[in-house]
Amino acid sequence: MKLLALFLATSVAACVVGEDLPTEDDLPLPRSEAALGNNARTSFNFFKAKGFTDIQAAGIIGNLMQESSIRPTAVEYGGGPGRGIAQWSIGGRWNSGTNNVTRFASSRGVDRWALQTQLDFIWHELSVVGGYGLTEIKAATTIQQAVTAFQNKFEKCGT
Repeated sequence: MKLLALFLATSVAACVVGEDLPTEDDLPLPRSEAALGNNARTSFNFFKAKGFTDIQAAGIIGNLMQESSIRPTAVEYGGGPGRGIAQWSIGGRWNSGTNNVTRFASSRGVDRWALQTQLDFIWHELSVVGGYGLTEIKAATTIQQAVTAFQNKFEKCGT
């Protein structure tokens, strides 16, 4: 958690990518498991179990904290298109195309608003879909490298 605190001290700005306007169906249920546990610790342990170092996992978690406070029911400020812990966009990786959170969850019979589902989807994008920075994150040896790799390759932030 020391690395997580270090990251927070040097955190980067979150991305905001506009896409389609959300509908009521795009909103989470009022109560979920997101309020019942320590999502940062759960997420950190998830990525450690996937073979990431403390530094690499902290870089990922710090980005997710900046995006959503690691709340799987997070909705982008002002009702924008971002959803979930990684603020996947409506009309994009949240619910459009062949690779999206909604389709991933539905194919497994799980809740798209669940923390575990969203962590599993991040891992799916990193390890199965590809092109989201797994190699760069795994090569990171400093917190700045890990933060930047996840931000630029997975979050795909603008300027």
